[in-house]
Amino acid sequence: MKIPFEPTVFGFNLNVHLILEYLAFFLAFRFYLFLRKKQIDAINSNNRLSIILGATIGALIGSRVIGFLENPVFDFTKENLINLINTKTIMGGLFGGLLGVELAKKIIGETKSSGDLFTFPIMLGIFIGRIGCFLSGVNEFTYGRKTSFFMGMDLGDGLLRHPTSLYELLFLIVLFCGLFYFKNKYKLKNGDLFKWFMIFYFGFRFFIEFLKPNLFLVFGLSTIQLLCVACWLYYFKYKPCLNFTKK
Repeated sequence: MKIPFEPTVFGFNLNVHLILEYLAFFLAFRFYLFLRKKQIDAINSNNRLSIILGATIGALIGSRVIGFLENPVFDFTKENLINLINTKTIMGGLFGGLLGVELAKKIIGETKSSGDLFTFPIMLGIFIGRIGCFLSGVNEFTYGRKTSFFMGMDLGDGLLRHPTSLYELLFLIVLFCGLFYFKNKYKLKNGDLFKWFMIFYFGFRFFIEFLKPNLFLVFGLSTIQLLCVACWLYYFKYKPCLNFTKK
């Protein structure tokens, strides 16, 4: 299979990345509904809907803002403005969604942790979306630097590059299995599952950024890496429990 993967069906070129992106949203939400039916939700339906709305608005804003800040220098042409509107990143979406949830909870007066139910659906969505990024090759700015590493792949420009999307897919499988194991074998404080997901995922993204050809750096770090640091500082005050006890 050639990458970028751009199949043609009935004379139409399919945007595989866009298709998988919408599929990721759909399946992640269906997975969330499935999990919610399987367990008792400590948050009532009205408040849960408000939290989802806050997460959606926060993710939409955060994904665009951080996407722009990854390379904020550009000419104000019509083409660049269209690209700016379409620019987004899951990292900004996650952190923006987190802030949106916290704001929504303050407005409605909800004090219970709300993230655990979202943890596995979010991971499923990211996984499906990253398959689209991998199949898009150099058409999507998620590829890595040139490399002589044995996993180097031609992603569409004739150069061997780190397939960072593929690395992330492997990491997500390990993280999903690890968090699933701890959730079922150990007693976790309400909200800790989501906190650990954010800490581990943002940690992975911090280090994988060193393998990407980032153009805009501050103190030698990319915008995504600075966001990772902000996430760690945000969760430092919570100090998720490290003393696990078996169920």
